Amino acid sequence: MKNTLVFVPALLAVLLTDCKSANNTQKGTAIGAAAGATAGALIGHGKHSVLDALIGAAVGGGAGYLIGHHMDKQAEEIKQAVPDAQVTRVGEGINMTFNSGLLFKINSSELSEAARANLEKCAGVFNKYPNTNILIEGHTDNTGTPEYNMELSKKRAYAVSEYLVTKGVASSRMDIKWYGETQPKVPNDNDANRAQNRRVELGIMANDQMKQQAQQGSLN
Repeated sequence: MKNTLVFVPALLAVLLTDCKSANNTQKGTAIGAAAGATAGALIGHGKHSVLDALIGAAVGGGAGYLIGHHMDKQAEEIKQAVPDAQVTRVGEGINMTFNSGLLFKINSSELSEAARANLEKCAGVFNKYPNTNILIEGHTDNTGTPEYNMELSKKRAYAVSEYLVTKGVASSRMDIKWYGETQPKVPNDNDANRAQNRRVELGIMANDQMKQQAQQGSLN
C-alpha cells in the first residue's frame, strides 16, 4: 500500500508535465482520472470507506483542479500542525489517520492529553478552512468480540468529534461512522499490523459552498 500512495503524486506530475499547455479544465480532468484510478486500486485491497467517500465527493474538471489546489494547502498545514498523523491527499480531498495508540489507552475511549493537544491543533486548521466537510471513522483490530469492537470504534469516533466541537469545529460539518474490525488496512496477523488497524480516520472534502465557488472560478 505504501508504494501505491507514492504513485499518486508521481502520476499526477507526469500528467501535468505532459499537459503544460492544457487549461484548468483539462488538467482537472486528468487529475480526477488519475486519482480515481489510484484510489480504486487502494480500495481494491479491501474495504476502505474513507477513500471511497473522498473519490465519490470529487467534482472533476476545472472545479476539481481548484479544489485540489485548495486542499494541497490545507493538507500541508495539517502535516505541520500534527506531525504524528498520517496525512495523504486523495483525489480532491484529504485522508488523515491517527493510530489509536496515540489517541487512547488500551480498551478506552477517553482521549489522552497528547491526543487532545493534537486535536486542538487540527481544529485550528479546520476552523481556518470552514468550507469543508469532515468524515470521522472509528476502526479496531480483531482482538475481542466483534460486538465489543464495534461499540469501541463508535465511542472513539464520537470522542474525537465531540472534542473537535469543543474547539470550535461545527458539528454540522461532521459525519461520524464506525466499523469495528470490519475494515482492516492490513491483515490482523501480528502485533504491528493490529496496531495499524486500531485507528481513527478522517476524510476532509469540499462542501457544497466550496464546490460552487470552484465551479464559478471564485475559489481562492
